[in-house]
Parts: sequence; C-alpha cells; structure tokens
Amino acid sequence: MVDPPIFGSFCASMVVLSLLRLSSAGDTLSSVQSIKEGETLVSQGRKFELGFFRAGSSKNTFLGIWFAVSPEAVVWVANRNSPLNDSNGTLKISNEGELVLLNQSKSIIWSTNSTKVLGNPVAQLLDSGNLLVLRESSSSGSVDYSWQSFDYPSDTILVGMTLGWNLRTGIEHHLTSWRSTEDPSPGDYTYRYKIDRLPPQLEMVSKGSVKVYRTGPWDGVKLGGLSLGVNPFINPVFVYNATDAYFAFETEITARSRLSPDGVMQLHILLNGSTKWYLTYSLPNDPCDNYGRCGANGMCRLNEIPRCLCLEGFTPKSREEWDMHNSTEGCIKKIPSNCSRDEDFKKLSQVKLPDLVDFELFKNMSLEECRIECLKDCSCTAYANSDIRGAGCLMWFGDLIDTREIDAVDNGQYLFLRLPASKLDSIRSPSKKLLTITVPSAILGLLIMGMALSIIWKRGMKKRGLPSEMDDIDLPLYDFATVAVATNHFAEENKLGAGGFGSVYKGSLTTGQEVAVKRLSKYSGQGLNEFMNEVLLIARLQHRNLVGLVGCCIEGEERMLIYEFMPNKSLDYFIFDHDRSSSFEWKKRFDIISGIARGLLYLHQDSKLKVIHRDLKTSNILLDADMNPKISDFGLARNFQGNETEAKTRRIVGTYGYMSPEYAFDEKFSVKSDIFSFGVLLLEIVSSKRNRGFQHPDHHHNLLGHAWLLWSEGRATELIDESLCDSVVGSQAERCIQVGLLCVQKFPEDRPTMSSVVFMLANEGATLPLPKEPGFFLERSSGSSDASIVNEASYTFNVITVTLPVGR
Repeated sequence: MVDPPIFGSFCASMVVLSLLRLSSAGDTLSSVQSIKEGETLVSQGRKFELGFFRAGSSKNTFLGIWFAVSPEAVVWVANRNSPLNDSNGTLKISNEGELVLLNQSKSIIWSTNSTKVLGNPVAQLLDSGNLLVLRESSSSGSVDYSWQSFDYPSDTILVGMTLGWNLRTGIEHHLTSWRSTEDPSPGDYTYRYKIDRLPPQLEMVSKGSVKVYRTGPWDGVKLGGLSLGVNPFINPVFVYNATDAYFAFETEITARSRLSPDGVMQLHILLNGSTKWYLTYSLPNDPCDNYGRCGANGMCRLNEIPRCLCLEGFTPKSREEWDMHNSTEGCIKKIPSNCSRDEDFKKLSQVKLPDLVDFELFKNMSLEECRIECLKDCSCTAYANSDIRGAGCLMWFGDLIDTREIDAVDNGQYLFLRLPASKLDSIRSPSKKLLTITVPSAILGLLIMGMALSIIWKRGMKKRGLPSEMDDIDLPLYDFATVAVATNHFAEENKLGAGGFGSVYKGSLTTGQEVAVKRLSKYSGQGLNEFMNEVLLIARLQHRNLVGLVGCCIEGEERMLIYEFMPNKSLDYFIFDHDRSSSFEWKKRFDIISGIARGLLYLHQDSKLKVIHRDLKTSNILLDADMNPKISDFGLARNFQGNETEAKTRRIVGTYGYMSPEYAFDEKFSVKSDIFSFGVLLLEIVSSKRNRGFQHPDHHHNLLGHAWLLWSEGRATELIDESLCDSVVGSQAERCIQVGLLCVQKFPEDRPTMSSVVFMLANEGATLPLPKEPGFFLERSSGSSDASIVNEASYTFNVITVTLPVGR
C-alpha cells in the first residue's frame, strides 16, 4: 500500500484516449436531438463529459463518460461488447423512449433496453457522473427515470455508486475490468458482492471462476478482514439489510475506484487544482491478500518468516514443496478427527475467517451452542461467531481455505479450530492439568462399573432380539410402552404418512422432544435385516443434512425407528403442489439443492463409511423448521469397503424415475447411481415437475429428455417453474439445470463426482463442461404418460430389499 501522506507516483499505464470532440452541448439530450462523433454532453457543473472515444491506438470507437478535467479517466462505457468500427456513430432517443446507439447503417448496436416507458423522455448527465433517462422536467420538480448508468457499472465505482445488490429490484452492481488499456471490452476480472452464500463477502475472480481475492464474510457491522488503512480522505460504507447489500465509499474530494485490466482494485484521488491522479490504495494489498496463498488449512502471516504456516494440528501435505516455499498444496490433519469427547477448540485471534466453501450458518445460535453442535458433527473443523453484535454461528466442514492474520484490530475475528486432546494439552490451564492427573483413579472405578452395566445391557439386548452389531452403537433403546404413550397409542390424528414399510406417527417424548416414529408393518416386505441396516448406518452418520436418529424400539414383533421430527414434511409436499410451489421461492430451493449436495458428498466421501443411498428422491428429503434439507430413509442404503467402487445386486430396489440406467438394466450400482438420482431431483426442484409421468404436447420425452432438448436449443430457462419469475436468479438456475444434466448423463463415467457438483453449484463463475445425452433419453409411446423404457414386469420397484443389509 502507498503511504497516504505521500501518495506516490501515478502509474504510467493509464489509458491515453483519442477524444473525438468538436463541440459541446449542454447536459441534456432531448428526443429531437442526437449526438454524433465529435459532439459531447457536459454535466452542469462541468465535472463529467459524455461522448465518443478511442482507447490508445485502437481503431474501434466507444461511447463513454469521463472526468471533464481528465479525459483519460473513463468511468463508464456503453457499448463494451459492440464497438463501432467506423466514425459514424449516433446517440439518440428512440420513438420507444429508449437511449440507443446507432452505427453507420442505422442499426442499433446498444440500447438502454428499459421496460419502463416515459412520456417526453430526455437523457441527462449529472455532476455525479450518472447518466439518466428521465421524464422532461415538470412543475412538480420530481424526478421519474426509467434507466440510469449507475445500475450498469463498467470497471469503475464513483461516489454515489454501490458495489452489490438492490434486493428490492434484484439488480446487481459489479465491476468487470477492461480487456486491456486499449480495449474497453469486458476483460478477465470481475469484482462483486457475493450474496448467494450468507453471510456475504466481496470477491474478485479471474476468467469467470478463479478466485484472486476476497474479503472476510460480513460480521454484522462490516466486511471482516478488509483493512483499508488510514486514509483521511475516504470513508468506506458497508450495508447489509433486508433491502440492500453493498459496499461503497464517501469522500469530499474527487475520487474513483477502478478494477484494472490486470486484476487490481485501485483507489485514485484527484486533489483540488490538480490534473494528476494519485494512487492511494490497491487490492490485493499484500501477499497474504492473494487467494489461497498458503493452501488448504494454511495460515498466511504478513510480518513473519516463513510467511505460510500450517494451522495447529495440521502438517504440510508435501514437505518437499513446503521447504521450497511452495505452499499451494496446503496442509492435512496430523491426526484424523475421531469425534471423541476429548476433542475441543483452540481460539485463534485476529484472523480473516476462511472462505465459505463448505459451511453452515445458524443465525440464532449462541457461541457456546455453536461449539456444542460443531463437536457433535465429525466433519465440523472450525466455528466462529457470524455476528460480532450477538448471536450467530458459522461452522466450517472440510478444509479451511484462505485464512490469514489481520493486523488491524477492528477487522480481525476469532476462529475456533477443532483439535484433539493431545494438541490441546499445551493450552490447558494448570488447574485442568491437575485435574487430568487426579481423575484417573475415579475413571478406573467408573470403567469397572461400566463394564458390569454393559454385560447387563447386552443380555437385555439379546432378550429383545437385537443383534450383536448393536454393541458399539450409542443409541437409546425405548420400550414399546414409552413409544405408545408418546404417540397417543398410535392415534390416527398423529399419523404423518404411510408407505410400503408401514406408517409414520408424530410423537412427543417425556423430555418434550417431538419425534417421528416409523413403525414397520407386520406385513411389510422390510425385515429385521433392512431395519438394522438403517439403524446401523444412520446411527454412525452424523451430518447436518442427514436426518437424525433419536432411538429405536424392538420388542416382540414391533420394530420402530424414532427420528427427529421434521415439521415441514418432505420436499415433494412443496414442489409438486401448485399452490405451495408458487410460494416456494428460488433462494429457498437453491439452499435446499446445496444442502442435499453437501449431505450426499458426506455420504460418498467425507464420512467414515462410503455410503450409497440408492433411493434418493424428493419424498426422502425432509425439511426441518428452518427448511434445511435432511436426507432420510436409509433402509436400502449400502456401504462400500476399502477401494470398492461398484457392486451388483440380485434384485432391483428403489423408485422408478430416479434410477440410473446401469442400475435398472445391468443391476450395477455405485456412487454414480446416487449422482444420477441427484440430477433428477435437481431438475425436478427447478421445474416443479416430476420426471416420471411428465407430459409435453410437442414430444413424448420424460423430464430429463425435455430438459436436454431445451438446453440443446439454448432455451434452458424455459424449464424453470413460472412461479419463480419474481425470485429466480437466472444465471444460478441455468447453472443448476446444466449441473443436473451433467449428473443424469447416460454413462456413469461421464457423470461428475459429488465434490465436483458441490464446487460447480457454489462457484457461479466456474466453467462447466458440456453435458452429453441423458440416460433414458428415448421417445415413449404417446398412449401412456407413464410408459417406461424398462419393462416394469421384469423389475420390482419400491421394494424394500437390500443386497448387503448390515452397515459396516
């Protein structure tokens, strides 16, 4: 950073412009006027000027706005994507009331394209640098405009502009660099206020997906980790509320903040009476600002040698690379987490919190509750307070990316890093160390007592008919009488639903906890093996996007699973009902998609068991009170051992419409079978239509085929549920459709892994591969809306049967 008292010399790389100016009009363009090359508009106070220019030696011409006293400082360009290659451009107001730019043949190459129509429109350039299309002045003095240039920034922010979102209109303001100093067309770098993941943060990316820099997340008052230094001229503004989310700056002097073609955010000021710009600040500002400078689980320290250090409890992934000062490969855990009660957290002070890659936000959770919940989840690696003013919990799962020390006291935050007991000994207080020395004798006595109780408990298990696999599962066992009382003796009014397995009842335990009791029917095709499969698997799987198992009951012929109660039922209850679907806005749907993806990633990769669900569908996605998705029903699930990647079953199980081709035809299943089901589910969420039974007047394809046809013709957005028109983020929905099509490709090897799916969903700028034809992409007979490619007589669908029923 350049020291503020002496601003330093201005970079010589500033654009040298050739202005095509002969005469200046006023600040307003009426419907009977036009501006040609060589003519300009000048704001009333003569601060800004609008006209045609050429950048450097380029022969292309652009319409732009620049500082009147500094013509080389262009702040806005209209036709960035459509340069004029001749000298006959014309700016005028069309008969429709839009501001249009015409080329030599009078074709429109750029327009304001506003949906609002005004009577007697004029274009006016203000002293703020804002160009407006507004109604010609009336006696009322009110300003009614249909379009403004401040809503469509190029590479520069001025005072009065914002970088972020107007949440009422859905308009986003972000910056895109020039291609080069001689080419104002959109370049490789973008700088934007990301709100698709809460809390929001500012991010700079290169070539659409590669992160270059980011601030820390919003901490309730400001953007964490953003140190703008001591600058007497500039006052940064941070806003995040129900209607706005943006960053801006205030100043009494002339200033501009510009994203350079080489990806540096620069703040320039112009002192009174001077025509020379001074660079006062730039981002990235120091080596630690470079995104992921020290790799995964590394800490960047600006004033230390070496600069990169592994977080405590981690070691370099490649010691050889690390010793050569190449830390990009990052660090890995020395001792994998075993979820023991001896684990706890070390408090790291004054840090920029890690990137929001795999995380969860709980707005109303206290810091202590956050600690407890993080300890419960084996995959939770760290937590922090999301709002420095009070409640709010952020939890990270997996690697911690882009963590750094912060010098400025008011911009750093606390991060609580999960560590095993052996690593925490050095930070325990003397009293705790003394306690560690004195309690073993007491523990020994408790162990002896525990062994005796264990023997008694196991005998009780055998009497109840529970297998020995339950020995190492810490799961409460309830007797039949307790469950009967909790459900009011399985009263009909407490019945939540039913299926091939039996019925589900709402209940309330004596502790007051609400539960859902899954009671197997005596006539169910599901037996003890399948029941135990679900118990053993879900009791060992702990993740915020998997349904929680409270306990079970086996007594006589009764077999019951007791789950945490999900007040918002299942996903299909909302998206396939017209009225409920219309109120199910896009952000809620995308959060659910992301949550399901994270839960599936945990099953496939991050849990101790490698689990294939085999029956992923909308009815098996339950929603809690906050509409967080929970994957449920593990009766058909199968876990893989070691390097096992594929298995073959003797009998097809699951639900038609969600099955992958290799499973339905060849009886083979793998993690790619689940990914196919996820793709179906994703397309159903976007469209609010079922894959099975889908009908269209123009063809007889299922939903997958319909989505493929639309995508192939460049009409993917037509798949989006019409009720989402007011809430949908178009680019996000299109990304979901493309990811869904990638997941349902015919051949398993073409489908992405869940880690790739999570990355593609979370990174809007990431470049996605092109999908190939989906599985089951064949015309059905027009005589039946429910016709299938497979011969249903040859398979058994929705049968509760598994090949290897016991989770290991």
